[in-house]
Amino acid sequence: MTEQGEFARLAGADSRAALVTVVQGPTLGAKLLVLPDGAATGTLGDPELDRLAADAAGDLIWAERSEMREVDEVKLFVDVTAPAPRLIVFGAVDYSASLCRLARASGWRPFVCDPRSQFAVPERFPDAEEVIVAWPEEAFALAGGIDRATYIAVLTHDPKLDDAALTIAVRSDAAYVGAMGSRRAQAGRRERLLAAGVTDEELARIAAPIGLDLGALTPEETALSIMAEVVAVRNGRDGGRLGASAGRIHEVGA
Repeated sequence: MTEQGEFARLAGADSRAALVTVVQGPTLGAKLLVLPDGAATGTLGDPELDRLAADAAGDLIWAERSEMREVDEVKLFVDVTAPAPRLIVFGAVDYSASLCRLARASGWRPFVCDPRSQFAVPERFPDAEEVIVAWPEEAFALAGGIDRATYIAVLTHDPKLDDAALTIAVRSDAAYVGAMGSRRAQAGRRERLLAAGVTDEELARIAAPIGLDLGALTPEETALSIMAEVVAVRNGRDGGRLGASAGRIHEVGA
């Protein structure tokens, strides 16, 4: 199968990959297929160009966007396919139901995880991809593991659950880790995690209190606040008001 054919197959299977094509240069039309683990097939006609192109594709695979790139005066189009972004919500609480509903409407795949079977009932979370009844380590594994395109929201308000989930999350490749709780609760959590061996650098990864400052009160408004922050992080934005921004409203990829 050609690199183009394999890329089409992977896209149809909702998998992650990048197809690099020379659009201007001596080897016009040459293709290199790059997978998330760095494996590559095909060639652009030069080993060094292949290496540089694979590096660029590796970054874009996890950024989940396609772009035009120029390497040594050779123009390349990096076409990326990726599954819908994944949000792992730890805590089977009312806020989680609203968050799953909004995440699903936004094209994300939300998972709800909680070891408390009396709360983690699928009927309570009809918009979740899956409701997983397990402690954090097993729950994250059952949700597909944690990679560079995983976003995690910890909402339980139960220290023994929050702390366990956050300890794993901040030591993972997750793109985002957020945690609910008042500033007083955050301070207590910080002391507990530091005492458990979590470093200051790891703690700095936690977005807490979770979400953007929308003045949210209801579960639905809180879900909007959280999803707004998650989408901003995914797109490399800080979540400020567009009226105060001097940059592009929409990024132009290719």
